[in-house]
Amino acid sequence: MSDLRAQLVALLAPHSLGDEVVRGARFVNASTELGLRLTFELATPNAAPRIVHVEVAPRDEEARYAARTERFVLGYRTGTGSGGDHVAPHEGKALCDAIASVIARNEREVIASIARDAAAARESRDGSTRVREVHVSSLLESAEWHGTRYYTVSPYVGCLIGCRFCYAQTRVGMVRRLEGLPEVPWGSYVDARVNAPEVLARELASLPPGPIKFCPVVSDPYHAIEARLSLTRRCLDAIHDATRVFPTMVLTRSRLIERDAARLAALPVAYAGVSFPTIDDEVRRHFEPRGASIDDRLATLATLRAHGVRTFAVVQPMLPGSIDALADAIAAHATSASLDVLTSLEGAERDFADPRYTVARDPRWQVERAEAVSEALTARGVVLWRGELPPELCVDPL
Repeated sequence: MSDLRAQLVALLAPHSLGDEVVRGARFVNASTELGLRLTFELATPNAAPRIVHVEVAPRDEEARYAARTERFVLGYRTGTGSGGDHVAPHEGKALCDAIASVIARNEREVIASIARDAAAARESRDGSTRVREVHVSSLLESAEWHGTRYYTVSPYVGCLIGCRFCYAQTRVGMVRRLEGLPEVPWGSYVDARVNAPEVLARELASLPPGPIKFCPVVSDPYHAIEARLSLTRRCLDAIHDATRVFPTMVLTRSRLIERDAARLAALPVAYAGVSFPTIDDEVRRHFEPRGASIDDRLATLATLRAHGVRTFAVVQPMLPGSIDALADAIAAHATSASLDVLTSLEGAERDFADPRYTVARDPRWQVERAEAVSEALTARGVVLWRGELPPELCVDPL
């Protein structure tokens, strides 16, 4: 398999990680999990560096851009929702223009290399592209939320639960196309990073301590293949055996997490959560047919809590169902909750076209629903948070 992350770094040759690629912009990370992303620290006088992500996409993808080359378009976004990393439009445009000039010198060679690797992989594999066992050279992804630096970790990319509204499918699909893989439905493929536990153990010994979030966007950490490969379980063991404390947060839509309840409880700091876009299991079944039932999700939180694990709930997107019943259930099983709205329809156009659920695709309904759920949870004493981390892990929580 092509080491796509190495190819992404090669777009900036002769620069490498840690280098100042353009004046005042230091190259600090490259990620291929949710599309192609180059991360930079921008020097700021008398202040901490600002984090800026430059997102790279092939020109045949539909994407807004600030700069372009012969083969790619580039856009940018800041690294945190706090506003502390604010980048003025002219700064973002100037950074993308400068990075584009570097990429333009390397893109033909890099794309040719990706094509060669893809052709070699097609010749060597057994014809299956639905479940691939892959090796990675790095695992932890650095991120920031409201002044708190943290890591995301994904033992898998591609999710067999396959919620059709998941916004990861477009970006993950784009990366698959770049690698020459066939178009297949979201939820029918996964890359299992089979050396993830060993790579994680190495990184935990060398990187600064910080919270670790098992990223449920590119893949649920407890989807079906985890029962066989146990990559998430072995990653938890690596965190447990680390010589320093890495607070750990896991979010899932699967009951399989229950088998690791004791492991999570044995970590120095652990948070485990379950997604509840609705309390109505008929609605859940319509939108998330391969996710655990609502009763199972509540039972999962009860099991985790009984083991002493800090529990939370995530309500996203907003789907129809009794608000009071949802708030009662969350209050009984979780101490905090995060709320957010539908970001895009993605592959769920037909799901939302059902007359029973058409209203839920309306952005105004999503916002009003979130406000009502927020009021109901607050009235029941549930701590609310938004963004990436529970308030206990934030330097400056909302």
